Amino acid sequence: MAKNYFDRYIWLIDTINRHGHISFKEISYLWAHSPINKLGENYLAERTFHNHREAILDTFGIEIKCDRSLGYYIANREDMEEDGIRRWLLESLSMNNLLNESRDMRDRILFEEIPSSQRWLTAIVNAMRDNKTIEMTYQSFNRTEPATFEAHPWCLKLFKQRWYLLARSETYKEPRIYALDRIRAVNETKNALKIPKKFKADEFFSHYFGIYVNNCQPETIQLKVKARQVKYFISLPLHSSQREIESTNESTLFEYKLVPTFDFEQEVLSKGPWVEVLAPESFRDVIHADIKAMLEQYE
Repeated sequence: MAKNYFDRYIWLIDTINRHGHISFKEISYLWAHSPINKLGENYLAERTFHNHREAILDTFGIEIKCDRSLGYYIANREDMEEDGIRRWLLESLSMNNLLNESRDMRDRILFEEIPSSQRWLTAIVNAMRDNKTIEMTYQSFNRTEPATFEAHPWCLKLFKQRWYLLARSETYKEPRIYALDRIRAVNETKNALKIPKKFKADEFFSHYFGIYVNNCQPETIQLKVKARQVKYFISLPLHSSQREIESTNESTLFEYKLVPTFDFEQEVLSKGPWVEVLAPESFRDVIHADIKAMLEQYE
């Protein structure tokens, strides 16, 4: 796109979501007085508004419809609330607008910074929406020089304050993960984006914790969690497959169906002595070796 409308889409989604139902006249008035309106526009043109509606549907899958008596509303709000990713999106958008509307409170509202921010996010989202490939200059942490290549952006994933891109290039047969904070440049090409017809982002990552993926089969993993940590696991499950097997006053046994990748290994280690791996034995051995190596460093 010639202009970056990403912030405008965010503002429009959040405005309609917060009001439930709202007329176009009210939307236009709020836009004229919004801190997001950096050009100082006195109103929101109706044609621009409808273009934004179409772009929001294409980009986020959020459908904005009109009820003649009540005004505009988000038609698939219930579906979004059941969808973890889109629910996170709405919550993030609400916080984004709250911060922009409360500039005098910014020194009292602290949040974790995302290194990759929106610098490359917008360009990649636009290319995905336009069904075009990207020319990307990328430098991983283990290479001394960046490389430039054409890539097919399949999907984006946020994990531990970093954005990651799943994309396939001509160099590799399988798609690979690229961290947005390691990208040096992104340009949309005129070439058509190719994605397997059966590809679904949520299914691709369904058996993984984090962004590391491989061709291994998921395993049944059992974690014994001490009582003082149990409520944290219940309120924020480590993985969608988490289920409680048994519980006592001292601990609770949780079971997962996933591939024990490096990301999950690091997550388990971060829980310290409050979590113990019971199964499978192979993953228990990996955690044991990590703990032994750490102990040796302090002896």
